[in-house]
Amino acid sequence: MKPVAVVTGASSGIGAATALLLAEHGFHVVAVARRAERLQELARKSADIESMVVDVTSDSDVMKLAQHLSGKPVELLVCNAGGAFDFDTVITSDPEIWMKTYDVNVVGSVRTIKALVPLMTEHGKGHLVLITSTAGQVAYENGGTYVAAKHGEVALARTLRLELSGLPIRVTEIAPGMVKTDEFALTRFSGDQERAAKIYAGVAKPLTDQDVAEAIRWSVMLPEHFNIDSMTIRPVAQAAQHKVHRVPN
Repeated sequence: MKPVAVVTGASSGIGAATALLLAEHGFHVVAVARRAERLQELARKSADIESMVVDVTSDSDVMKLAQHLSGKPVELLVCNAGGAFDFDTVITSDPEIWMKTYDVNVVGSVRTIKALVPLMTEHGKGHLVLITSTAGQVAYENGGTYVAAKHGEVALARTLRLELSGLPIRVTEIAPGMVKTDEFALTRFSGDQERAAKIYAGVAKPLTDQDVAEAIRWSVMLPEHFNIDSMTIRPVAQAAQHKVHRVPN
């Protein structure tokens, strides 16, 4: 039986790319997200991908996922579900967006980890991969909700590594910088395509979802005694959070 990899937020972007790449490299992938049609479209691309509608902010949904996976060789969980939902200053921000952002990015990861680590322990090995962000390393203006949530995920990864010490479960944090996907910036700017496009304006080659998927694949396919604690990845054009080389039009 092939090892099972669970990828959250798999209906698009990094999650979908990761599901496809892991399926190509010997995993049976359970792709989970909220959008059934997107998941079904993904599953049609590989016989080694099955889809399951799961909202990581729902205890009952995550419990159903764990029940579905009971007794299966669950070896990998990629906590990718998340996102940014505003670009407001702290003073003008909506507390409800703070709670939503933290619930999806941090507590959603906690729910799935709590549900699946016992299955990994039963199987005898496992690997938790948390997709954080360089926003979890350096704060920036108008990014308060997302920055706080990603700092929370970084803390979660570090805490897990301590608490799971002695168990055959690896914990890896992948922190991407500028990644151009179809939906991230659009979601942050409530569908405003002009504002979303400005994020990537003049950047010749931002990272892609496939780039991040490859970083994940490499990390999880290393020998089992070899753990990548944290990997920061950026396009060459991005020297730091605030230092991006842009080519004028």
